[in-house]
Amino acid sequence: MPSLRNRHPLRLTMRKDELRLYILQQKRQFSPAQLEELSLPVLERLRPLLREAKVILAYYALPDEVDTRRLLDELVAEGKTVLLPKVLDDTSMELRRYTGPQDLSEGAYHIMEPAGTPFTDLKQIDVALIPGIAFDAQGHRLGRGKGYYDRFLTAFTGRTIGVCFDFQKVAEVPVDAHDVAVNRVV
Repeated sequence: MPSLRNRHPLRLTMRKDELRLYILQQKRQFSPAQLEELSLPVLERLRPLLREAKVILAYYALPDEVDTRRLLDELVAEGKTVLLPKVLDDTSMELRRYTGPQDLSEGAYHIMEPAGTPFTDLKQIDVALIPGIAFDAQGHRLGRGKGYYDRFLTAFTGRTIGVCFDFQKVAEVPVDAHDVAVNRVV
């Protein structure tokens, strides 16, 4: 596995499409098993931040993202309400309760989505775990380019945590007016 020790955040200035391609190339260096292993320290840093939360918006990981699947089941087993996004169309998503892998089906963009009823009371959500392609120290996030999370985050006032591998942390993420930063990155 390529070493991630002593790596500093990427210091090059890139356009969003260039940064997405760069991070994709970084991810391709790792096998699925290596990415799963690299997920473990990220999840260890994340768990203490979720201890007090009762309602958590999370994401069901794609193969190249920090693997949250086991964490989701742990949170449900602890009695927490776990919400996952469901894509509705080209511009919007809604949140639905996750109770376990048995209520998931493949949705838009090959993302596993829950079949439960919509959850609309955003004020009840204690913390939102937000995936991304890259993050910087100011919480700026580069997503996959569709804007679903940015649109959601404009209406969300709770605590947000960007979740990524260490090699996805860069010195600067290009920012547009519609981009919404997260409160913290792990």
